[in-house]
Amino acid sequence: MERNARPPATLHSGRSPFSLLTHLAGDDEQLALFSAGSAVESWLAAERALARAQAEHGVIDQADADAIARAAVVGTVDADALWATARTVGYPILGLVRQISAALPEGPDGRVHYGATTQDVMDTGLALQLARSLAALDRRLGEVGDALAVRVAEHAGTVMAARTHAQQAVPTTFGATLAGLLAQLTRQRHRLAQAVPRVAVVSLFGAGGTAAALGPRSAAVRASMARGLDLFPADVPWHADRDGVAEFGWLCTTITATCARLARNVVDLSRTEIAEVFEPSGDHRGASSTMPQKANPISSEVVIGLSGAAGALASSLARIQEAGHERSAGEWQVEWQVVPQLAVLAGSALAGTLAVVRGMRVDADRMRANLELDGGLVMAEARMMSLAAAMGREHAHDLVHEAATRARRTGRALAEVLVEVAGEQGRAELLPDPPVAAADYLGEAALIAEAAVRGWTATPALDLVLRPLSDLAV
Repeated sequence: MERNARPPATLHSGRSPFSLLTHLAGDDEQLALFSAGSAVESWLAAERALARAQAEHGVIDQADADAIARAAVVGTVDADALWATARTVGYPILGLVRQISAALPEGPDGRVHYGATTQDVMDTGLALQLARSLAALDRRLGEVGDALAVRVAEHAGTVMAARTHAQQAVPTTFGATLAGLLAQLTRQRHRLAQAVPRVAVVSLFGAGGTAAALGPRSAAVRASMARGLDLFPADVPWHADRDGVAEFGWLCTTITATCARLARNVVDLSRTEIAEVFEPSGDHRGASSTMPQKANPISSEVVIGLSGAAGALASSLARIQEAGHERSAGEWQVEWQVVPQLAVLAGSALAGTLAVVRGMRVDADRMRANLELDGGLVMAEARMMSLAAAMGREHAHDLVHEAATRARRTGRALAEVLVEVAGEQGRAELLPDPPVAAADYLGEAALIAEAAVRGWTATPALDLVLRPLSDLAV
């Protein structure tokens, strides 16, 4: 091959630069949904559905529509010619339509893409891909949520230190800590369901968004086309209105961020000095090339990396909404690059999170031991509240603060020093005997875990029955 020659193209070939992150952790389902082959098949499905809808309303003959549907299939497409034409034109639909037309006899060849514009076909194809992506994300999110709900219930009573500003705060349970993440997943699932009618929308409004070239039955044809593709109808063009696409991208971004929050907690809690939670173990899993003892939290690290990449890409979502007038002049091209990547990042983050949650190892004994790591200072609030009823919260706060400061300075236990300080102030008789234990100062932790599981189990999966793209309108 000559040095500057392009390799042979296929519908499924990719021209993206090698990404180690995607290569190691890329979600195969999302990668397939946004492959070159999937994009072309989605455009072909749009052309088939358009012809069928126009025949239904007498815009073109049924025989012509049948012929177009038979011709608008992957086997008709010469990929090398398609992409060569697309590089010249700037868009792939002109070349695609001409290839379909060339496969037809005179008559139906003049009815392909009748009255439509390039962006109608590409946006309708995109809507098909986004609908499938949302369904796939929901299935994966369901797996993660189901696995996490098991963990929340399992550890509803596993006592550990809650941490604020990275320091021990008060006692909680590991189940209550995970409950917040499960509640996030529940809200994400609701968001996915709510977004579907705004994202999976047909596009058929012609060159300037007026549908003039589509004739007097344009609205009826559009509605039939939407039904044939299992998409939602549209009464207003969205060629330049990209808030639905941006919403999809933001959903992907915030899902990866939820995953990263769990991953960050696992990384922090697996530190040698804390050693409370660990990733799944395995032969050489997370190994170092030079330090034989290492078992790095590799899945969590990847999830954090995926989320960071998604956050950077998400900064462009506002830009795609800037398109002026009735058609963009560059903003559309931004989403070609960003939206598929965000979908892959979200699917990959969910897959990595699922592996962590399912294989997570929890050291409950170490959690309990760590509660005493700082001489029992984690119980300072509990000690303060046990005194507050008798002497007021502020006075109790000052007393316990003085005891905590002295305990930390002298390396003694808070319970011991508190008796000393209270005695100096003539308030020793106000101290409860025995002192409040960590297991008795958990507030609503168990109820929080229970509520999170209940909320998750009450959230239904997306009810999307998606036919294969190759079956649509054929």
